[in-house]
Amino acid sequence: MRIAAVQMDIVWEQPIENLRTAATRIAEAADAGADLVVLPEMFSTGFSMKTAKTAEPAGGPIERFCGDQARRHGLHLLGTKAARFQGEPQNAALLFGPDGKLAAYQGKVHPFTFAGEHQHFRAADELSVTPVGSFRLATAICYDLRFPELFRALALGGADLIVVPANWPRSRMTAWSQLLIARAIENQCYVVGVNRVGRGGGLDYDGRSAIIDPLGEVLATARGTEQLVVADLDPDHLADVRERFPFLPDARQDLFPSLWPPKIRDPGN
Repeated sequence: MRIAAVQMDIVWEQPIENLRTAATRIAEAADAGADLVVLPEMFSTGFSMKTAKTAEPAGGPIERFCGDQARRHGLHLLGTKAARFQGEPQNAALLFGPDGKLAAYQGKVHPFTFAGEHQHFRAADELSVTPVGSFRLATAICYDLRFPELFRALALGGADLIVVPANWPRSRMTAWSQLLIARAIENQCYVVGVNRVGRGGGLDYDGRSAIIDPLGEVLATARGTEQLVVADLDPDHLADVRERFPFLPDARQDLFPSLWPPKIRDPGN
């Protein structure tokens, strides 16, 4: 499966301009043969807390845009937006299939308290793992990357491809790059970090989107500018890594019972 991470600049709270940029990049990814395209966190608005202005209900224009783009190009598309979930704002990733229909919804589990995100967005209480081609995909959003127990729960729930849409600032890029690699190694899965570039909300962003294999090898990365980060994911390589070095079954379930079984939502609901 070929995956394309769209590393793009995001104009602050200007959805029309950002959707135009995203559409161009998605078309480029389709031309490059991508089966799955992933956009950065809150790609249409930037990491804005003005939920009265940015949060939209199900079926809103951003959701329709993603569905239309997925159907037009015949691919899977994952976009993150300020959503309204059960009446409350939620930072959420939405996965659309080649038919343009919503295939999965995953809210951010850990709102970024350092920036006050928890005061504006509801934390997710469930996890979602969804089949995409030969893989089972899960999403963790930005700050979620700092919590290894979340990634272990996703892996135990069947995930072997975890995508991380983000607005991760330049000042903390060492943590971003190293944690992406660590999460891939410790869970023997592909990890794809999709970060923005440019400036927004008073912060600078350097990208460094990356596609990492189950051994922690960086297959593709980029920094500083708008571009696609593209790589081919191999299910046979994934299976071989897990078969040759099967350490996940050795995890001490008796000491960490809260991780077993993880609370995974049925993608059909």
